[in-house]
Amino acid sequence: MGIKQKEENTNGGLHNTLAAGTTVKGNIMTETDFRLDGKIEGDVNCSGKIVIGPKGNVTGNIVSANAEILGEVEGSVHVSAKLVLKATAVIKGDIFAQTLEIEPNARFNGVCKMSGEESASK
Repeated sequence: MGIKQKEENTNGGLHNTLAAGTTVKGNIMTETDFRLDGKIEGDVNCSGKIVIGPKGNVTGNIVSANAEILGEVEGSVHVSAKLVLKATAVIKGDIFAQTLEIEPNARFNGVCKMSGEESASK
């Protein structure tokens, strides 16, 4: 089918990987951490942390607990905790996060909204 999915046991937790050269058209939902080095045309909903590698590309919206972006995203990014935009990141869309870290040379075109209150579950 062209989808390469790998589950590894790292520090007691599972994570999924979508390899470079792989394209998925459709939405992805995962309860574990997710590393994306390929391309997704659709929305991504991740209960853990999503890492979009330098060659990773998302055309759609991202909802995640935490995110680290090194690649490109065209759509909104909703992160309930910490969002990190690395130097190679390109974001074309709005971002919503509690904590935001942007490295020099990262590109972001959109609106940023940050919630100042901590979640009640802490």
